[in-house]
Amino acid sequence: MEFDDIQKLMTGFEHSSTRELKIDDHGFHLYLSKNNQSAPVKVEKQVNAGDENGAAEKPATDSNTGAIKAPLVGTVYLQPKPDQPAYVKVGDHVHKGDVVCVIEAMKMITEVKSDRDGVVKSIDVENCDLVEFNQSLFTISEGE
Repeated sequence: MEFDDIQKLMTGFEHSSTRELKIDDHGFHLYLSKNNQSAPVKVEKQVNAGDENGAAEKPATDSNTGAIKAPLVGTVYLQPKPDQPAYVKVGDHVHKGDVVCVIEAMKMITEVKSDRDGVVKSIDVENCDLVEFNQSLFTISEGE
């Protein structure tokens, strides 16, 4: 995508009623938001595009802190439905592949799964919070 195309897209976005826009296309990533978060507009082009089949990105984790981080921007839900218990709570043991929460973005629900075994030490967000990409959601202590 050329710079002039990006500028036109940004101008059109600014004058529209759309609140968020995310474009991922063969290593090109663009995210625009009108939400009251102080995150800068980020445009990046990656040399290594990753999975050629377009497989969804796994939740990012930081091995030093054992954090499970948001794989996308959206609204986090810590329980399946308002009248049901949370997916996990502090002190729960989680296993690799367990669903720990879901994130809703543009009417699409994405399950966030643990990529490690361990114990939930903290829940770093509140139910229905707007989360940013790579924001810490949970802190997991491994080996307990």
